[in-house]
Amino acid sequence: MRDIFDAIQRSAIRIKEAIDVKDIGYSQQENSSGETQLQLDIKCDMIIEEEFSRVLSVNTIASEEKELPMPMHKDGKYFIAYDPLDGSSLVDVNLSVGSIFGIYENDFGSKNMVASCYVVYGPRVEMVFAENKTKLYLLQAGEFEFVKEIRLKEKGNLNAPGGTQQNWAPYHKEMVDSFFNEGYRLRYSGGMVPDLHQILLKGGGLFSYPGTSDKPNGKLRKLFEVFPFAFIFKTSGGEAIDGFNDLMTLSHAHIHDTAVCFFGSKYETARVKDVYAKQR
Repeated sequence: MRDIFDAIQRSAIRIKEAIDVKDIGYSQQENSSGETQLQLDIKCDMIIEEEFSRVLSVNTIASEEKELPMPMHKDGKYFIAYDPLDGSSLVDVNLSVGSIFGIYENDFGSKNMVASCYVVYGPRVEMVFAENKTKLYLLQAGEFEFVKEIRLKEKGNLNAPGGTQQNWAPYHKEMVDSFFNEGYRLRYSGGMVPDLHQILLKGGGLFSYPGTSDKPNGKLRKLFEVFPFAFIFKTSGGEAIDGFNDLMTLSHAHIHDTAVCFFGSKYETARVKDVYAKQR
């Protein structure tokens, strides 16, 4: 696992440099979802692919920017799914973005996840790595230094509701509003990584991306986004659910499958379960 951890660190340093200097205009290519790729997305994807190609323990990689998995080393036991630059469209307005890594053993799938990591590129570059514990690292003078262990409180005060509101179900909107009526603060940048990072570091709250009328199965991808953050939140003492079930019990049929998802402290996710149970 140490070699993967080191490869992620090298990738993060190179991606930070690419963000600072790379032209972020659109390319002529589309990603797996049919979205036109930014040149920066392609660059970051290539950086991570190159770094993992040097790690003999990595069997296969899968990127949000690639349609199919890519074999690396046949004797490796780790399968890594990653989003090279989540929220890349926010770079041109200078908001925080991030990279997400799900580390699986022997094959992709929630039951095979053994570690998870994300990197936030903002005013500072920070990395959160979860295995047995969730640990925060800060990039200083070209190296990542350990800062602290992250633990969520039972109840938070931040509310980050994703998805277009006009496409929400009425009961979901009522639930979101009920948190605001309790005094929760709105924190939503349009970037999954910085919003979830804020909830983790501020002690708790709720990030939600529900099923909507236009995307009933949610927008966020299981292998690249949902499972990695579910692993991190559960390791940190929080919960991760699809409204009914633990996200880490879900299966996937394709590497780009999506899921409805809620991440947060135990108080908020218990409320979500209660609201959604009444809709069955």
